[in-house]
Amino acid sequence: MSPGKDTTAASPPPGCPMHKAQEPPKPKPPPGCPMHRKEDGETASPLNPDNNIPALAQSPFPDQEIPLPTDRVISSIPRAKADDESNWEYPSPQQFYNALRRKGWETPENAIETMVDIHNWMNEEAWAEVMKWEKEHSDTCCDPKLLRFQGRPSELSPKARIMSWFGAPKPFDRHDWVIDRCGKEVRYVIDYYGGEDDVANDVPVFHLDVRPALDSVESAMDRLKFGVRDTFARFRGQSEPSKTA
Repeated sequence: MSPGKDTTAASPPPGCPMHKAQEPPKPKPPPGCPMHRKEDGETASPLNPDNNIPALAQSPFPDQEIPLPTDRVISSIPRAKADDESNWEYPSPQQFYNALRRKGWETPENAIETMVDIHNWMNEEAWAEVMKWEKEHSDTCCDPKLLRFQGRPSELSPKARIMSWFGAPKPFDRHDWVIDRCGKEVRYVIDYYGGEDDVANDVPVFHLDVRPALDSVESAMDRLKFGVRDTFARFRGQSEPSKTA
C-alpha cells in the first residue's frame, strides 16, 4: 500500500470479536464517528480543543439493559502534549454507547463492543499510513506525534468532492489530524470509505485515503513525489515480464 490513495482495504484483525463463532451479525458503524458529529438543535457542550469532543460520562443510561465495559484502551498513537510520553486513549464501550444515545442513534447494546473495536482498528490503520508519509522526514524528525484531531463527516475534502464528480463513492467519514513534527504542525486529511463486505468471513471492509493536506509547498511536493513514485512502480509492475516458471 502506498500513501495518497485508497490505502487500506481490509477487514479488522482476527482478534476482533466479530470473528468469533455463533455471534449475530454486527452492524457497520453509523455514518460519521459518533464521537464527533453534532446534530441540528443539539445543546452545545464544552469541547476538548484537542479532539473537538465533549466529556462523556461513564455511567449507563437509565434504560440500558446490558452492562458495558468502562475500561479505555491505550492506542499506539503518541500524544504530543503529554509530559509523560503517554499515548492517546480510545473511548470505552460505555462512552461510545453514550455518544450514540446522545445523538439519538439506536444501536443494539450487544454490538457496541464490536463497533468500538472497528473504530479503534481504523484509527490504528490511519496512524500507520501517516507514519508512511512521515518516514520521508525521519532525517529531521524521528518521533512525530498526534497533536489534535477533528471529525468533519459533513465536509467533503477537495479530493473526495472532485472524485465524486466522476462517479466515485463519497466517504462516510472524514478526519483531519494535526501532527507535531518535532515542533512543526502538519495537517493530514483522512477519508473513510466503506467497501464490499467480506461475505465469506462475515466482516465489513473499509478503505482509508490518508494524505497530507495541501497547506504548504512541502506537503504538495510530498504528494507529488509519492504520486510519481506510485505511478512508476505500477508501470514497472505491468511492464516487467513474468518471473514465474
